[in-house]
Amino acid sequence: MSTETVSPATPKIHLTEKAAKKIRQLLEKDGVSPEIGGLRVGVQGGGCSGLSYAMRLDTQARDRDKIFEEFGARIFVDPKSFLYLNGTTLEYEETLMRQGFVFQNPNAARNCGCGSSFTA
Repeated sequence: MSTETVSPATPKIHLTEKAAKKIRQLLEKDGVSPEIGGLRVGVQGGGCSGLSYAMRLDTQARDRDKIFEEFGARIFVDPKSFLYLNGTTLEYEETLMRQGFVFQNPNAARNCGCGSSFTA
């Protein structure tokens, strides 16, 4: 298997401390070690703006994944999705109205109102 762990000087996806904590909690709840598993993020066609974010927990990185680690949590991204996600910060938000992961994506030319899809 050939994965790529990206060094701090290269383009990357950032995690806030709160997002990393939530990822670790979700992995532990599923019985997955945070040292091996992580949150898989990607981009797929769909949504009201053309592209939508996809997320799921994964037990390990796949061949050719880019792996980003901050605050003890890992993110796995396939090379194609990384073209759209490079420079993104993944946050975790908890308010009275909603809770969940929020993408701050500098590559998004336009976001839809619900925040789950974008145009690049």
